[in-house]
Amino acid sequence: MKSHFVFTKSERNGIFLLALIVILVQTLYWFWPVQTNVEISTEQRIALQKHQQHIDTLKLLAVEANKPKQYTFNPNFITDYKGYTLGMSSEEIDRLHAYRDSNKWVNSVKDFKTVTKVSDSLLDSFSHLFKFPDFITNPKTIKAFSKPKALTFAQKTDLNIATAEDLQKVYGIGPYYSEKIIEYREKIDGFSAGIQLNDIYGVKPDVVQNILKTFAVKTPKVIEKINLNTAKVLDLSELPNLNYEIARQIIKFRETNGSFTDINQLKSIADFPTEKFDRIRLYLGLE
Repeated sequence: MKSHFVFTKSERNGIFLLALIVILVQTLYWFWPVQTNVEISTEQRIALQKHQQHIDTLKLLAVEANKPKQYTFNPNFITDYKGYTLGMSSEEIDRLHAYRDSNKWVNSVKDFKTVTKVSDSLLDSFSHLFKFPDFITNPKTIKAFSKPKALTFAQKTDLNIATAEDLQKVYGIGPYYSEKIIEYREKIDGFSAGIQLNDIYGVKPDVVQNILKTFAVKTPKVIEKINLNTAKVLDLSELPNLNYEIARQIIKFRETNGSFTDINQLKSIADFPTEKFDRIRLYLGLE
């Protein structure tokens, strides 16, 4: 052990010099002035600020993403558990359930407070999540439509001078049927009565009614009526809505039962088109 602690004079000088160097270096380290403020350019400062703002934005987004999601709900269907999580007392929840059991509905925040008697502070914490049905929050106003007044005979347009454009103003009449009506009017040399519109193929009865709400036969064609008691088969068969077979049945009925005393007797003839009787009688008379 003695050999480890016995130094020569030159060794002691070396150790002393080494210790002196170590002390000097430590002293310089602690007392040497350190430059803390580093000068940076304006561009660098702006870049650092933008970078910091970006970091702050990412932090805020992360915070928002980690927040528990809140969903809207109809307060009429709050369960015991839901009411508990909202901070409601059991008495407040029971009041709501009793109100609903009576077949009544909460339709506003004010109704909810009145029924449950929750405090304003508690209500403010979750009332923004209430979602009521659309017919409660956005009720639709029902417009009252007054039924249009029926036109008088004087206010209606003469059906015998109506143009295709006039007829097309009626619901259910387009270019095709307006032309069909005019063609039929020309074929019979003018309407004698509005019911003759029913003889136009394809024009439905409800459309005829719509036409007669706006149009009327003001200049009716004068029809020279055929005497039902003297008419021949050929005379009758040429009339609208009658054919040869029906005409023959009419003559046979007259021969069997005698002269007609009432034009309605035609309805008792077999196969007579009673649905067209109102138009057929326009051409017939009794003498």
